[in-house]
Amino acid sequence: MRSYQEVRQAAQLGFSIDVNRATVDDWLRLPGLSIRQAQGLVRLRQAGVQFHCLEDVAAALGVAPDSLRPLTPVLSFCYYEEHSGTLPSVSLNQATVQQLCGLPGVPPGLAQAIVQERSRGGPYRDLADLQRRLGLTPDLVQALIYYLRP
Repeated sequence: MRSYQEVRQAAQLGFSIDVNRATVDDWLRLPGLSIRQAQGLVRLRQAGVQFHCLEDVAAALGVAPDSLRPLTPVLSFCYYEEHSGTLPSVSLNQATVQQLCGLPGVPPGLAQAIVQERSRGGPYRDLADLQRRLGLTPDLVQALIYYLRP
């Protein structure tokens, strides 16, 4: 969406963004939001912050609520309990061996390999990069996809 008119049209077609589950790409679909703002909102969400209203999003962005009001037709504010079906996930590029070992299906040897390869080859771009660099099977990557993020 490039304009507020397109936002209204998208809302009429049933499009909405759940602000408490939105990705950076979701936020970037909205006019007027920068990539840094989108990343900041996602980092806050990943840290456990839930947005309950437009004013919460505005405060997180450091802007006046009125500047975001044209987006309200497509913003959905759903509340999620802390452990209501969301799976814990850790960042491939920040997790320690201990954090990785706490995830289902990650034995100590794999956790150590993930951290060592990250130190040697730099940050992982995505899970496909992890698979390629460590030679992981598709089945293992499929199991890990729910617990790891770049």
